[in-house]
Amino acid sequence: MTQTTTKTTTKICILGGGFGGLYTALRLSQLPWENTPKPEIILVDQSDRFLFSPLLYELLTGELQTWEIAPPYQELLQGTGVRFHQATVSEIDTDKQQVQLQDGQKIDYDRLVLALGGETPLDLVPGAVNHAYPFRTITDAYHLEERLRILEASNPEKIRVAIVGGGYSGVELACKLADRLGEKGRFRLIEIGDQILRNSPEFNREAAKKALDARGVFIDLETKVLSIGENTISLEYKNQVDEIPVDLVIWTIGTRVSPVVKNLPLKQNQRGQITTTTTLQVLEHPEIFALGDLADCKDAEEKQVPATAQVAFQQADYTAWNIWASLTNRPLLPFRYQQLGEMMSLGVDNATLTGLGVKLDGSLAYIARRLAYLYRLPTLEHQLKVGFNWLVSPIIKTLSQ
Repeated sequence: MTQTTTKTTTKICILGGGFGGLYTALRLSQLPWENTPKPEIILVDQSDRFLFSPLLYELLTGELQTWEIAPPYQELLQGTGVRFHQATVSEIDTDKQQVQLQDGQKIDYDRLVLALGGETPLDLVPGAVNHAYPFRTITDAYHLEERLRILEASNPEKIRVAIVGGGYSGVELACKLADRLGEKGRFRLIEIGDQILRNSPEFNREAAKKALDARGVFIDLETKVLSIGENTISLEYKNQVDEIPVDLVIWTIGTRVSPVVKNLPLKQNQRGQITTTTTLQVLEHPEIFALGDLADCKDAEEKQVPATAQVAFQQADYTAWNIWASLTNRPLLPFRYQQLGEMMSLGVDNATLTGLGVKLDGSLAYIARRLAYLYRLPTLEHQLKVGFNWLVSPIIKTLSQ
């Protein structure tokens, strides 16, 4: 008896549901597959919720709620035909074109999207793993919230907070937490370089300095963290070492690709990021696409692109298009990054924004930032739900006073 083999559906497997992965999946589900059978799209993430990370800080001040910035994947993918699988990736076999998940499942793929993002490395100084709090995921935010509640409940005279890293994350955290703790908080922002926000536009850096100053945040520049203890942090400044008492240390420095990615037999840079072509394909593996934090990518102008949410958001469009083009015999497009500017929250009802010829700070920038992010939330339905809530909440608050 002869067996007839039927052509199985093309499978697109997307690993990681952040800005890169989720937006690629959503875009792929919208593209026209007219003469080609629609492929099966599978999105894998270890969490059950997407995280709109630029708004994570607002959870700590109660300005936003979890459902607004971290909607469940099932809700976002409803009606798209994208299958969601909550699992951790344990191995990727690029020869067999197969992904092995920790729950024992295997997924074969025709196209693979690597969008697993990065992790915060805490093992850079002694004691950080046990005593410092990272701030990258929704779980990190919950752990930090729990610690803050315990500290607030113990009613100390001062809550001493050290934030390691004077980049975006460190500055935004310092401002938000200073607004939350008010007079109770005593903050130091520790930066190894000679200025905060090294890569920011001058306008934003000055607005940030003003905001930190107004909140009494002490900035330690050219200062190195040597170790972190249970209630102390050891700092070195100009060859002098100081041990300072602290109640809370938050670590915002560095990003590292996951071990699963590091173990892949693909070309990587010194930081373990996977080298891609301008079409976001992995060298020697055109069936694999890489984007976001784990990709070492140059755009169509041969310019290195930074690993930011804004970049991943834009790469997702190109990744989806190029996968679709590669399956429907159309030309692939080189990635063209559009620098749309930079926005930062600087406490409650305060932000700074530079881009597209506009410079704003204060409450106007705060509103503009909110609107820009509302527009970028993953689905129209979620945008409407959140937007409605943002409009109605202040009215309800006013009426209930």
